[in-house]
Amino acid sequence: MAESREETYSPDPLIELFLDDLWSSRGLSDNTLSAYRTDLSHFDRHIQRADQQLIEVSQEGIRSYLDIRFEQGFARTSSARLVSSLRRFYGFLVISKRIEINPIAQIKSPKIARKLPGSLSESDVDRLLSEPDIEDSIECRDKAMLELLYATGLRVTELVSLTMEQLSLRQGLVRVIGKGGKERLVPMGELAVDNIEYYLQGARAELLKHKQSDVLFPSKRGVMMTRQTFWHRIKHYALRSGVSCELSPHTLRHAFATHLLNHGADLRVVQLLLGHSDLSTTQIYTHVAKARLSQLHTEHHPRG
Repeated sequence: MAESREETYSPDPLIELFLDDLWSSRGLSDNTLSAYRTDLSHFDRHIQRADQQLIEVSQEGIRSYLDIRFEQGFARTSSARLVSSLRRFYGFLVISKRIEINPIAQIKSPKIARKLPGSLSESDVDRLLSEPDIEDSIECRDKAMLELLYATGLRVTELVSLTMEQLSLRQGLVRVIGKGGKERLVPMGELAVDNIEYYLQGARAELLKHKQSDVLFPSKRGVMMTRQTFWHRIKHYALRSGVSCELSPHTLRHAFATHLLNHGADLRVVQLLLGHSDLSTTQIYTHVAKARLSQLHTEHHPRG
């Protein structure tokens, strides 16, 4: 029996050429590159069924594919990501002079209702951060990590990948390598510095078991911890402390940003601390802060 077109699918070489360019010029993560590859391959399969190539696609062809996805029930977020991938891909083809007209230039991305990130209250954060037992080497490490996460708003991936050389306890600063390899300096605050100093006095050496490593927060096997492992640790302490609100890997990052704004921090300062390249990404936290202030006003104001 003859093989189906799906089974004999061969990706357009332009996809790998584009991904190689992204990797070399933008330094994007493997996960991001994989997402681009998935989106472009799905689209490529679709147009190959119509005996077309990516370089031949028209605006109508892209609109037709988006319509098909809508009819098939794909989420708007998925289609929005696809449009973003195609926009970058065809922009690359224009810049590299492989095509003259960009077929997606006039196509708008599906509108998505921006979901406000969940955030812990300050009392919830206190309960969560007070839960680890600093006399236990693993929990002492976790305590230092939680305090640093809340004090700096780091992404979990940035936290678990920290090395000793990125830390300056004397200056109270941590040098963070964020998305796309961008670096930023973030102040840690006294509590985070105190907890890290205590952790470095003994717990870290116990975890490393005399191994040589530059990893700041090693796992119990003495190697870099995965973000999934640390996420499980957060849920473990939330359960123990009775913090029942919805958690995500970025919960403490969201709390960091929201609580700073609640206490009057400037939005652009928060943007720099979080490592957001676009202020609009940070502005979503102003809605969270306003919602919290409104709630407090309703609860405590005599005319609320």
